[in-house]
Amino acid sequence: MVRPKKHLGQHFLKEPAIAEKIVNSLTNHGEYAQVLEIGPGTGVLTQFLVRKDYQLTVVEIDTESVTYLRENYKEDQFRIISGDFLKMEDGLPEAPFAIIGNFPYNISSQIFFKLLKIRNQVPEVVGMLQKEVAERISSPPGSKVYGILSVLLQAYYDIEYLFTVEPGSFNPPPKVNSGVIRLKRNTTQSLDCNEELFTKLVKQGFQNRRKTLRNALKSLNLPASIIGESILDKRAEQLSVQDFVKLTKDVEEGWKL
Repeated sequence: MVRPKKHLGQHFLKEPAIAEKIVNSLTNHGEYAQVLEIGPGTGVLTQFLVRKDYQLTVVEIDTESVTYLRENYKEDQFRIISGDFLKMEDGLPEAPFAIIGNFPYNISSQIFFKLLKIRNQVPEVVGMLQKEVAERISSPPGSKVYGILSVLLQAYYDIEYLFTVEPGSFNPPPKVNSGVIRLKRNTTQSLDCNEELFTKLVKQGFQNRRKTLRNALKSLNLPASIIGESILDKRAEQLSVQDFVKLTKDVEEGWKL
């Protein structure tokens, strides 16, 4: 059968050695038996995942790719879900489960926002995505690329940038480099603040990242009790997760006065 064409911004990895390296980046340590692969395409990662002692589920939106997988793999090797991971409410593997994939560039951020909603089910993620996005997610405070996803994900995961993959390793080759990152769930079950307000402050702060937080958050009507605090002289990119937690608590307490 002819291999499926590129779809949804996906570029198919054609280097088996790199695919095996990505799969081997899952550390497990007995934390999970279930693995969910997002967007397996023609199975370049899948071929190495089935050699591991995992109960594997793959979710693929492209019908040509689903047909290809069914024709080239045995039914008992893994479970195939034909559908959109971003819209899945049911059918996810039994928790805890890891997530792995060569994530389509144009939906990689959406995949990570969905991850935040199911974070307590997912102890580990290994993903390949556009290098710029991979660097943003894994970057520390103070970096010019540190942003909304950096803060929200680092609140619940320890994140490592593992390695870069050149365009020539894909078919068709993308115009940019790719990066592989690993996220390991930390011990934070919930933040020591109002998490909804925390997220709102992070998003609002970075939407006006060139402004100080005093100006960036002006539309939220910050309580008068904190207007003079030195933290508001900083820009969002200068704040760590804990800084945002403290700011959230100060805002909420100020509103109560």
